[in-house]
Amino acid sequence: MKVHLRMVGCRLNQSEIDAMARQFIASGHEVVSAPEDADHFVLNTCAVTNEATKTSRKLLRDFQRANPNAAATVTGCYAQIAPEEIRRLPGAPRVIGNQGKSRLVTLITGESVDEFSVEPIERQTPAGLLGKTRAFVKVQDGCDNACTFCVTTIARGAGRSRPTADVVREVRYLHRSGYQEAVLTGVHLGSYGHDFDDCDGLRRLVETLLAETAMPRIRLSSLEPWDLSPAFFDLWQDPRLCRHLHLPLQSGCDATLKRMRRHTNQKQFRKLIAAARDRIPDLRVTTDVIVGFPGESDREFAESKRFVSEMDFGGLHVFRYSSRPGTPASRMRNQVGNRVKKARASRLLALSEEQEHRFARRLLGTRQSVLWEQVIGAAPDGFVNTGYTDNYMRVRAVHPRDLSNLITAVKLKSYTDGQIHGKVEEIDMPPVTFVGSVPAIGAGAPS
Repeated sequence: MKVHLRMVGCRLNQSEIDAMARQFIASGHEVVSAPEDADHFVLNTCAVTNEATKTSRKLLRDFQRANPNAAATVTGCYAQIAPEEIRRLPGAPRVIGNQGKSRLVTLITGESVDEFSVEPIERQTPAGLLGKTRAFVKVQDGCDNACTFCVTTIARGAGRSRPTADVVREVRYLHRSGYQEAVLTGVHLGSYGHDFDDCDGLRRLVETLLAETAMPRIRLSSLEPWDLSPAFFDLWQDPRLCRHLHLPLQSGCDATLKRMRRHTNQKQFRKLIAAARDRIPDLRVTTDVIVGFPGESDREFAESKRFVSEMDFGGLHVFRYSSRPGTPASRMRNQVGNRVKKARASRLLALSEEQEHRFARRLLGTRQSVLWEQVIGAAPDGFVNTGYTDNYMRVRAVHPRDLSNLITAVKLKSYTDGQIHGKVEEIDMPPVTFVGSVPAIGAGAPS
C-alpha cells in the first residue's frame, strides 16, 4: 500500500506523523510524497484556531480531487472535537480520535507494528525520505492547565507521560537511523512526570537522555514558564542541549494573563528569563503572544507590547485570538474586532522582526555549530547549504560539498533576508571534483 501523510499544527503533530511513517515502512508499505500516487491518505489535524480547521478541510478536499479513488483517514484534535463534521466532507473519510491515534497504523493495515524495528526502514527507505536530520519525539500528551482560550485540553485530555525507558529507546533508535537531533515534544512538555508524582520529571528525563544516548543534539520544544526553576537551566552545562527556549507568554499584561488563566505574571517571567540568560550563554528565547483576547483594551495591548519589547526576545509567534467552541474565553464579554486584532498583530510582527535581527547581529563574528539540513542551490564555488545553529538561527553557507545532516563549526559573517551567512570551518571530508562550475562527488581535489 502507498500512503501519503500530512499534518497541520504543532511539533507534537509532526512527531506523531513521523512515527506513523516509520510504522508504515516497517510494515512493508510505502510512504509517497505525491497525493495522486497514494492508495491511502492520512491527515493529522489541528484545532487550535479556526484557520487550522479550515486548512485541514482544504487538505482533505484537495486530496479527494487529486485522488478520488483513494481512502482517507483523519485523526488529531479537529477529528477529536468535530468527528461528524469531518465525516460529511468529500470522500467520507474515516475518523480516528486522539485516543486511537497510537493504533492508527494497525487499524488501517490490520497488522501489528513495532515502531522501533530499524532494519526494515534501513533496508527499504532511501536516505533522506523521512528527513533524517531532526526527529520529533513525543514524550508527553494532554494538559491539565485549562487556559481559558485553549481547546487542547478538550481535544487531548489530561496530561500523561511516556515511560522514560521508552523515550530513551526511541532516541537511541533514531540516532542509529541517522538523525542528528531529537526534539522533545508534548502538549505540556514541562509537566512530564507529574502523573508519575515526579515534579522534576522533565529534568530527570533530559539528564537520562544526555547520559544514556549519544544523540549529538537534544532540543526542547515549547515549555510553560511556570514549570521551570532557575536550577533547571544548569542542564545546559552539557553542550548537546540546544540553547533555545520557547516559553509561551501569550500576553505581557498581567490583567490579560489573569483572564487567560495563565500561571505567570510580568515579575515572575522577568525573573525566569534573567536566570536562564545568566546560566546559558548565547541563549535564544522566543515566545507566543495572542492579540485581541476578549477584553484586551488599547491600554492592555500597549502594556503587553512594552513588556515584550523589554524582554528582548529572539523572535515571536504572533496569533490573533480565535474563539474556540467549548472554551471559557468564547463566552467572555468584550470580544475584540478582527480589524483591531489584525492591526495589533502587525505591530507585534514588526517588533518580532526587530528582535530577531538584534539577536542575529549579536552572534556575528562568533563561531557556532550548525546542523545542515538541505541544499537550496548551487553557486560557482559550491553548494548553497542551509541549516540551523543550536540556538535555532537559520544559517546559509557555500561549500564544495552537500553538507546535509552534518554538524560543522561555522564562523557567522553577516545577516540579511532573515538568515545568517557564514563560512564553514575546516571539516574532515573526502575530496571533490567539479563539473563545470557545479561541484560533484568524486576523486581528486578542487581546482
